[in-house]
Amino acid sequence: MGDDVAPQEFTPADRTRYRDKVRRCLDVFERMLRESAFDTDDPWTGIEVELNLVDGAGDPALRNAEVLAAIEDSDFQTELGQFNIELNLPPGPLARGGLELYETQLRASLNNAEKRAAAVDAHLVMIGILPTLAPEHLEADVISANPRYRLLSEQILRARGEDILIDIQGVERLRTTVDTIMPEAACTSTQFHVQVSPERFASYWNASQAIAGVQIAVAANAPYLLGKQLWAETRIPLFEQATDTRAEELKVQGVRPRVWFGERWITSVFDLFEENVRYFPALLPVIDEEDPLTVLEAGGTPNLSELRLHNGTIYRWNRPVYDITGGLPHLRVENRILAAGPTVVDTVANAAFYFGLVRAIAENDRPLWSQMSFSAAEENFHAAARDGINAEIYWPGLGRVRATELVVRRLLPLAREGLALWGVEEAEANRYLDIIEQRCLNGTNAADWFVRQVNERSDADRYDALRAVLADYRARMHDNQPVHTW
Repeated sequence: MGDDVAPQEFTPADRTRYRDKVRRCLDVFERMLRESAFDTDDPWTGIEVELNLVDGAGDPALRNAEVLAAIEDSDFQTELGQFNIELNLPPGPLARGGLELYETQLRASLNNAEKRAAAVDAHLVMIGILPTLAPEHLEADVISANPRYRLLSEQILRARGEDILIDIQGVERLRTTVDTIMPEAACTSTQFHVQVSPERFASYWNASQAIAGVQIAVAANAPYLLGKQLWAETRIPLFEQATDTRAEELKVQGVRPRVWFGERWITSVFDLFEENVRYFPALLPVIDEEDPLTVLEAGGTPNLSELRLHNGTIYRWNRPVYDITGGLPHLRVENRILAAGPTVVDTVANAAFYFGLVRAIAENDRPLWSQMSFSAAEENFHAAARDGINAEIYWPGLGRVRATELVVRRLLPLAREGLALWGVEEAEANRYLDIIEQRCLNGTNAADWFVRQVNERSDADRYDALRAVLADYRARMHDNQPVHTW
């Protein structure tokens, strides 16, 4: 969830200095986009997976510190809640078996972590929202020990000036008030990274925005929160509300939210970083000693620490990333759309669909976003989050169409073309994309499966039903058979 930050208090003078420093970083970044050599020779991809921890009964296990100590693997890191951890797979190219390597690495890492976590009475679950969460798991004393998280929670509540209202109307309704950002910890996601050149960044970001709704429709996996059946992908409205720094009056005034789909197609990565600086006050105004202009003019690569930290507190569903590897700067699109799970093979299938489709659309001579309003893309995003596999969305040339039909008829062929451009062999591409196709043909995904299983236990107490289905889910997760076969 970002770099470590020491516990501290911020003064008005700190915020003024930070604003000035962020603007200097932005000026240097603009110059780098014109003059610097970004690493684009062999673009890599990456996958991160956020995980939940449960005890033997399926209830949240507040033991991430003990679990991480038991795992002893730097690829695993802490997350916001004590029932969360995160796994970062080593990045790499998709060519020469990259997708299969991701599957092998992810499965090996999770199997090893599960074995070690079990020694401290915890188990790993890949799911968008842990369905057995109860109100007491979303309180301030469940925040992880890393000072960054508590500081971030304090700053968001201070900026808001009042408690946070969670109000989600789905199949059922959930309405509750919290005095911490801990509901954000309920949202566990899979993040896909695509390294791109500055010249191509806008195309890849725009393409990622355009297909966000389709991604969610085929892969939704978060239908329950606090015992209520809400949206197919409840992560979306929950995350939007849980970190909202705006009081109601500011919403009415049109102040932009920090969890943001955006409001326009872009022409450069600079557009996004410039919006960050222009629209959003700092939450964590921590100032680094580096003078970015001095570093750049001396022939070095500036860290732009303030710009990056600020970017990390603005939660775009497709986030721009500036990073440095081996002394060279590079840019990535971080696709944060999807929930975790349900299985490793489903996760890699979702990755194959995204990596292939985004490349095919981004490299197309006629941009999709020239045929589609930005508001239509945003409406697709929320419609798919609400309705999941049954969603209807808008698509240029077709009007309103079932997402599953669109995927099978139009988008899977494009995804295959895109994977070929990445250098993925046809058989490897087909293995993963066939999983997406079968979800569409069978009209099912993880959210749909979970709801059906809970409904079959309608005579039981809701939490007892959720625990029972989660136990079945965990067993199937370890079997690694795709969800359409469950």
